[in-house]
Amino acid sequence: MADIVYEYMGGLYLNITNDCPCKCVFCIRDKMETLGSASEMWHEANPDFESIKKALNEFDTSKYSEVVFCGYGEPTCAFENLVKTAKYIKENYGFKIRVNTNGLGNLINKRDITPELCEIADVISISLNAPNAERYLQVTRNDFGIESFDAMLDFTKKCVEKNANVRMTVVDVIKPEEIEECAKIAQAIGAKFVSREYTTE
Repeated sequence: MADIVYEYMGGLYLNITNDCPCKCVFCIRDKMETLGSASEMWHEANPDFESIKKALNEFDTSKYSEVVFCGYGEPTCAFENLVKTAKYIKENYGFKIRVNTNGLGNLINKRDITPELCEIADVISISLNAPNAERYLQVTRNDFGIESFDAMLDFTKKCVEKNANVRMTVVDVIKPEEIEECAKIAQAIGAKFVSREYTTE
């Protein structure tokens, strides 16, 4: 049985789904079977809300103040459980909520989920990954095609407009000049920018 709750680099993480429309060239789940304190990251079936709640209640959360929705899948692929779990955490633990997402949640759910997401998330971290649509598709290899880049940018703009604490990230597997272009994109949208070091640890 896969771990739903795990610690990674001193933080508390939730692995609520393995579904993801992307096959990013740098994705850690293609390099490692486990992560952090987890003994298993691959679910036989995505956990339901009761299973997530049970796993959270059984985990020693005493040293944490934030929980991050980020496992071996895209959290907005399990959006209903994401919202239910975040509300449960707020009511019972008082933790800050961070959602690490590819920013394709509106395409995944075929509707605008940003109002609900911004209500439950204190921080939204969106993977920018590339400075233009062609490179974005090369890097993410996602199921939605060339329209996905603009959809991700629109998703980010909507989150920023709702006064959410939004950051856009890249992994430093792309060229330095591309990272600079990405930083300008984030700045133009009004999001913070973070360049993350590629690691398989």
